[in-house]
Amino acid sequence: MSKQYKQDQTFRLEHDSIGTKEVPEHAYYGVQTLRAAENFSITGLTMHQEIVNSIAAIKKAAALTNYEVGRLDKKRTDAIVTACDEIISGKLHDQFIVDPIQGGAGTSLNMNANEVIANRAIELLGGTKGDYLLVNPNDHVNYGQSTNDVFPSCGRITSLKLMIKAQAELYRLYDAFIAKAEEFDGVIKMGRTQMQDAVPIRLGQEFRAYAAAIKRDIARFETAKDEMRSLNLGGTAIGTGLNADEQYLLRVVENIDKITGLNLTQASDLIDATQNLDGYVTVSGVTKSCAVNLSKISNDLRLMSSGPRTGFGEINLPPKQNGSSIMPGKVNPVIPEVVNQVAFNIIGNDITVTLAAEAGQLELNAFEPIIFYNLFQSIETITYAVRTLVDNCITGITANVERCQAMVENSVGIITAVSPHIGYQKAAEIAKEAISTDVSVRELLLREKLLTGEELDIILNPFSMTEPGISGAELLKN
Repeated sequence: MSKQYKQDQTFRLEHDSIGTKEVPEHAYYGVQTLRAAENFSITGLTMHQEIVNSIAAIKKAAALTNYEVGRLDKKRTDAIVTACDEIISGKLHDQFIVDPIQGGAGTSLNMNANEVIANRAIELLGGTKGDYLLVNPNDHVNYGQSTNDVFPSCGRITSLKLMIKAQAELYRLYDAFIAKAEEFDGVIKMGRTQMQDAVPIRLGQEFRAYAAAIKRDIARFETAKDEMRSLNLGGTAIGTGLNADEQYLLRVVENIDKITGLNLTQASDLIDATQNLDGYVTVSGVTKSCAVNLSKISNDLRLMSSGPRTGFGEINLPPKQNGSSIMPGKVNPVIPEVVNQVAFNIIGNDITVTLAAEAGQLELNAFEPIIFYNLFQSIETITYAVRTLVDNCITGITANVERCQAMVENSVGIITAVSPHIGYQKAAEIAKEAISTDVSVRELLLREKLLTGEELDIILNPFSMTEPGISGAELLKN
């Protein structure tokens, strides 16, 4: 803070266990928030807006529950609830100034919320910010709570909200792949294994396989969402519920569920839920699995669209921007490329989440801030990556039908379909000659009178080669 800035501002004095500190008079945050902002200037960012909304919802539920059980008077309850509602609606977010990566197991965010809510409640009651006799951040806003049940709970709620958004985009991607699978169902192309010609496949079958992978990802997210619905709220410091009213403990999760509508439940073992963070590892792993699938699909799209003249050139990706500052007319597969990069980052984030979850000791894991920072980034960036993949790539893909057909006809790979009719050894000889002479398999088979043109038409029928069921041999018998 510059000297000029300090001269242009007025301040109020606030006290905590460390001492006295000047806080900007206009600020809704207080001394503990300010100390945290000074101590943890790590990312240059502030807390994710959804975690701010989630902690405000928890504070609202706590205030309502404490009022129900006779631990908080109506005047303070109403003021706290109104302040929380304002935050949930998007107001006062600029007052949440602490860094996402912070020491203290999330105490900085919890106190940031307590102070902002308290000072706004004081203002609503006609008082002056910092007059904590009217509404106290700890004694009223934080009553019956601890950072150790509030912070994990708002992290779980935030993860759940973000996963719901990610799933919505994955459903759109699934539908887009199914639409392309139907559009390309009749497009025959060469399948490849180990980057070498294998046997024919239909382009639609490839896109249907992509849809199947995304369907599994959607199912995994659904399972992971259930893990995030279980909260340790009410357990206070270590899961024993110390300083929380017994009735508060029984009612608070029901109230937060009413506020959020997310089907939240209270963990069956609050001590376990306070100290063990394997649920976040599950969510991170599910997100990573999805990222791996998306990256592999993106690799395929880049390969199939490569060229356009000297590569595979089987499909066309929609041109989105110039690909070079020096090569005129070059267009790059920028959307699959960005999806690849998002996937790389998510895989790295997963390692961080895993290590942080493992690093807890005894009754608490102090490293949830770094878990949330990386986990929220992973879920959110995969959401945006899928959105741009659908809107800017998949829906605009077209097939180069003639090129796909030509590569099938010129490929040695079709010899596999002929092998049952002429024997493996003879088929291998034909394949070897086709490669060395650059003469097509079909031409060699006809030249050596191993099969007739009519027989080859039946054996090499695109659908008989790409569908289980009726084989070329059975067709010939008929």
